Amino acid sequence: MEHNSRKYQYCIEACQRTAALCQQCASACTRDENISKMARCIQLTMECAALCTATAQLLCMNSSMAMELCNLCEELCEQCCAECTACNSDICRACAEACKRCAEECRQLAPVAA
Repeated sequence: MEHNSRKYQYCIEACQRTAALCQQCASACTRDENISKMARCIQLTMECAALCTATAQLLCMNSSMAMELCNLCEELCEQCCAECTACNSDICRACAEACKRCAEECRQLAPVAA
């Protein structure tokens, strides 16, 4: 277990950081003057935060389902990154960067079979 925990550490940390930044981003976007234009960003960041949290938890538990969750996490982080990249706020840009890194970490752990 200790060996796997070390193997997963970078991905766990990336997931946890991304979850936190996604929550901050969603919260900030709810305060936008034109909240309706932020609906997709808010939805994606909330979903991404939830999935990143779950992925980190299952990696910590060395779950047999962790790699499947890593694949889903990678996909959702990429979508969230694309959405947040289009925004002008600092928190959205920070969220996009975290999502990009998290997707890369997940990809290294659980590459999708072509």
